[in-house]
Amino acid sequence: MDIREIQDVQHSLRSLLTHYQVSDWRRSLGQVLNTLIPYMALWALMVLSLRVSYWLTLALALPTAGFMVRTFIIFHDCGHGSFFASKKANTVVGILTGILTFTPWTRWWHDHAIHHATSGDLDRRGVGDVYTMTVAEYLAAPRWKKIGYRLMRNPFNLFVIGAPIVFAVVQRIPLRGSGKRERASVWWTNLALVVLIGLLIWLVGWEAFLLVQIPVFWLGTAAGVWLFYMQHQFEGVYWERHEKWNFFAAGLMGCSYYRLPRLLQWFTGSIGFHHIHHVSARIPNYRLEACYRENPVLQGPATLTLLSSLKSLRLRLYDEATHQLVGWEVLKRSRYTHAAT
Repeated sequence: MDIREIQDVQHSLRSLLTHYQVSDWRRSLGQVLNTLIPYMALWALMVLSLRVSYWLTLALALPTAGFMVRTFIIFHDCGHGSFFASKKANTVVGILTGILTFTPWTRWWHDHAIHHATSGDLDRRGVGDVYTMTVAEYLAAPRWKKIGYRLMRNPFNLFVIGAPIVFAVVQRIPLRGSGKRERASVWWTNLALVVLIGLLIWLVGWEAFLLVQIPVFWLGTAAGVWLFYMQHQFEGVYWERHEKWNFFAAGLMGCSYYRLPRLLQWFTGSIGFHHIHHVSARIPNYRLEACYRENPVLQGPATLTLLSSLKSLRLRLYDEATHQLVGWEVLKRSRYTHAAT
């Protein structure tokens, strides 16, 4: 499907997706129970496993981190108002799951809403996305900025170092220019985390807390950033200047379908159907797969698997000349030599 085809069907598509924008409180409540209870139970089991072997503790960190990711998906859906029909229920559950995933609710939801409204728009980058420079911007940048950008886009720095820093440090600090409600959510989240962490340390001791929480936090945040990155950074992704930008094209062509094994799809709350989510964020996560399978028009976007998604790690810059994400090797091509000097 190309941009013209999308423009032709976007009105009918909007009507079609309305059918799936219905939350079911039973399924939503079921997800809360089958996510938060195992999450907390596994965390407690990790503490007990410290008496046996730390290798066992680390092994248990994998499924525990999976439930942390699933908890974040519930938080995410609450922010879109899709998880429950009740605004109050979305807010209460969203605040709770935000605390459990170290995320200030109003601030994150605000930034994420901007991300949905600007995804794929080259003239409105910078909020709630993975910072991506164009080739021309990179070539015109001073040396210090090029070095910083290369460091930021390094996969090790992005997922292993950057991901936990974002959730542990960046989310603790109100952004300059943010609104009163966004700032308040940061400080209330920080206060709640002080109380929660203090209580856990009182119960299990600071050593046990760190030995359990650090691997879970690191794995969970790295997985979350990985998912977000892979669904917006892939070969053939849609990026366009604002005057030509189209919301539906940004959703269907600017987001991938990340086809994951069934177990991983469950842990990630079907977020792999990301192109559908961007076209209609009011569809709760448990209806995304049905929406995909019942509508062939939604089965055309780029499909990534765990193996094929690894190719995205080499993509660093957006080349407006070819409308493609490219790697550093593009800088060696002769047509950019003159511009770089």
